[in-house]
Amino acid sequence: MVLTLQERIADVEGRVARACAASGRDVSDVKVIAVTKYVSLKTVAAVLEAGLEDIAESRWQDAEHKWKALGDKGTWHFIGHLQTNKVKDVIGKFEYIHSLDRLSLAKELHKKADAAGITVKVFLQVNISGEDTKFGLPPEAVPGFLREIASLHRVKVIGLMTMAPHEGDPELTRPVFRGLRELRDELNLLALTPEPIQELSMGMSNDFEVAIQEGATQVRLGTVLVGHEEGA
Repeated sequence: MVLTLQERIADVEGRVARACAASGRDVSDVKVIAVTKYVSLKTVAAVLEAGLEDIAESRWQDAEHKWKALGDKGTWHFIGHLQTNKVKDVIGKFEYIHSLDRLSLAKELHKKADAAGITVKVFLQVNISGEDTKFGLPPEAVPGFLREIASLHRVKVIGLMTMAPHEGDPELTRPVFRGLRELRDELNLLALTPEPIQELSMGMSNDFEVAIQEGATQVRLGTVLVGHEEGA
């Protein structure tokens, strides 16, 4: 049976609520981000009209026509690996960058944000699982990285992001999500940022309930929420 967008939204809302209840959290503490990279402009418009305010894309080449048509609606998140030469395209359009993972990118974000007179809100991408196929800083490198970028006042670190391995049993992802939460708490004890790091961007269609139980404040949901359209 193919679910409608409204049915998928209702299903996700129910699952988020149950995951929050199971871990003693308030549902208002979790933001659902609609990952629209595999759906059409028409579907993105329907997602926004349905009341989902946060839209995520991972490649500017794919997002450009959607942002040009709908960028004045909702809040846009860039969640993919960001090439330094693409910073000029996304700065000022995407309110949040979820994938800061190297000094050269931080410097370019600062440079372009400073020229635009804005501050860009970023998540540090951390490779908790240690997989060679994933981008992100190793956990032990994060404190030093935060010290390196401390002078880049146009780059505001508000959170950490990670991607867990795709497991048949989502329970197997729990240590990854717990590791990101524990790292955030350790960093806050070190007071390496002007304000405490609050956000944890973790959890996708396959494992978001476990991520919520482990402290996710933002979950990035594609197929389970907005579907998947061939050729979008």
